[in-house]
Amino acid sequence: MGMIMVKCPQSGRAIPTGLKSDRETFLRSIVFFGNTLCPVCQANHNWFAREAWVEEPVIRTIEVARTAPTY
Repeated sequence: MGMIMVKCPQSGRAIPTGLKSDRETFLRSIVFFGNTLCPVCQANHNWFAREAWVEEPVIRTIEVARTAPTY
């Protein structure tokens, strides 16, 4: 499960929409319209689903390996 992200038209930076989804479900969803308050420029941005993407968390296998018990 990841955060649905869009690009701030003012700064060009990726911003979170506050919505979560997995990539497969998001790609299968119907076209929809959203509105997000941008934490970068403090403006409301209107966006369509085709302009958004899911940014899923990266699994840090090195950290997991370090904390895994050894037998």
